[in-house]
Amino acid sequence: MNLPSSLTRAAAALILIASAAFTLTGCDEGSPDADVDNPFGLIEPGQIRVASLGDAKPYTFTDESGHFTGFDVEFFTEVANRIGVEKVVFVGQDFTGILSGVATGRFDVGVAAIGITQERQQTVDFSEGYLAGYLSVVTPRDSGIKGSSDLADHRLGVVQGTLQEAYAVKHFTDTDLVRFPDNNSAISAVNSGAVDAHFLDYEAAKDYTERFNLSLAANIPSFDAPAGFAIAKDKDNFKAALDEAILAAMEDGTWKRLYQQWFPGSPIPDQYLPSAERNTQS
Repeated sequence: MNLPSSLTRAAAALILIASAAFTLTGCDEGSPDADVDNPFGLIEPGQIRVASLGDAKPYTFTDESGHFTGFDVEFFTEVANRIGVEKVVFVGQDFTGILSGVATGRFDVGVAAIGITQERQQTVDFSEGYLAGYLSVVTPRDSGIKGSSDLADHRLGVVQGTLQEAYAVKHFTDTDLVRFPDNNSAISAVNSGAVDAHFLDYEAAKDYTERFNLSLAANIPSFDAPAGFAIAKDKDNFKAALDEAILAAMEDGTWKRLYQQWFPGSPIPDQYLPSAERNTQS
């Protein structure tokens, strides 16, 4: 039996309306239901993919079994758990590839004691700062370099893309800078005599001086660019959640416990202590 043309047209219109409603409510990745499942816009819901370094002890490094560990690794894992994400996957990168990997969506976060600078903020956003420290020069004990003023006309290693490189370009204008992809290759160059010294983070410098009998020739304060977790632009919910968890971990003493574990004997910046302890010391 054929339906009247008016009923046929009405049925077709109802099908189109139902189809449109399904598209809006069931298939749109930006729907409220999708946001509930993935409120932070992660590459894979329920998992944070992290770009990091495998040789930046005690911040981020791989142990004998190949697992990532260190202060930044443990602290970020704690922060991730606090925002409800249990699965955190760390992937080793050259330092220069971390921010670009985050900006282009290959990673959710960059975690490697990354100093927050205006230049880097043009590419990515950052969480609240969670760590500050010193920049250091390591050199063989017989190099004759006793301080930063002795670096002129010497070959100084720096890891490309780091705060140390930026500082050296600005302040060590009479020094021949030699760029490396990571600290291990730079220290190998120091030990072989290919460079006269290496400019790196204080905590990593302490480890290398002990392992290779090097001299710690200079320590330069660097509290104007604290380390933060790098995230892609326009992820406001993710940033807000990370910031809240970072501050909570500082306030309840978790940050202090991890800092003392990984940086024994190092001074603790007052601004990262629980507020009750800051008040006591002030």
